[in-house]
Amino acid sequence: MSEQRKHDVFQAISDSTRRTLLKLLAEREMSIVEVAEHFPISRTAVNKHLHILSNAGIVKSRKVGRETRYILEAKPLIEIQDFLTFFETYWEDQLAALKKFVEEDNH
Repeated sequence: MSEQRKHDVFQAISDSTRRTLLKLLAEREMSIVEVAEHFPISRTAVNKHLHILSNAGIVKSRKVGRETRYILEAKPLIEIQDFLTFFETYWEDQLAALKKFVEEDNH
């Protein structure tokens, strides 16, 4: 894990609000004001969610004048994709074994 990453990627995306934030930021760079307009929570709460995502390396921020703008940094999500790919292969193997068992039992 990177020295800069302070939060686990899995923990960072465990919250539904943060997953929605990632979808928004995948579309375009946004300020906290723009992001907050999409949620029924305070800007402070949105900022806390962005902070967690940023600490996990999933969101990047940059200053533009007086505002901070955020955008998705998808590279750390590869860790999740790799994890899910393992289980996709696992279930494919399990289903193939079940199919073989059923087909052999019918003969």
